[in-house]
Amino acid sequence: MLKTLAILAATCATLGLAGCGHNVEQRAATGAIAGAVVAGPVGAVVGAGAGTIVSKSADKH
Repeated sequence: MLKTLAILAATCATLGLAGCGHNVEQRAATGAIAGAVVAGPVGAVVGAGAGTIVSKSADKH
């Protein structure tokens, strides 16, 4: 249970960090770095994707 909670917290932190930055490249890079720290290469890809999605949705407003 504790391990699941830690993974959930790390995932939420990764998604939160993916929103940092002023443009698509910065948000994708921040998400990739945070994802790599949490889950290695797969996390880097997921974090970069999350940063890109956050950037695209934020730019529409």
